[in-house]
Amino acid sequence: MSDKRKILIVEDEARIARFVQLELRHEGFDTSIEGNGRVALDKILNEKFDLVLLDVMLPELDGMQICQAVRRTSNVPIIMLTAKDEISDKVNGLDIGANDYMTKPFAMPELLARIRATLRDSIHN
Repeated sequence: MSDKRKILIVEDEARIARFVQLELRHEGFDTSIEGNGRVALDKILNEKFDLVLLDVMLPELDGMQICQAVRRTSNVPIIMLTAKDEISDKVNGLDIGANDYMTKPFAMPELLARIRATLRDSIHN
């Protein structure tokens, strides 16, 4: 059994998902990728993840809907990672339960720092 932190990358753009996955694996995380919103929600609710990186614009179910549904039953840390960069999008994402909100394009060192901070905070809650 692995003691690595498990992160679900919910991203429908394969190139971005793979890039993030490779970087996270290099940092020692166990990762899974899901590009479909409905399937991602099912995975989040039925599997154990330490953190979810969640895009907003996804097929079948968007990231905002996923976040709201997850928050009804789970406190798994969620970082929104999306191209939707309007202030209203950020406010909405945080208000519905995301722990953090980061816009694309993004710098990998910043994303890694936000992941570490979110995981650190989740240990204390």
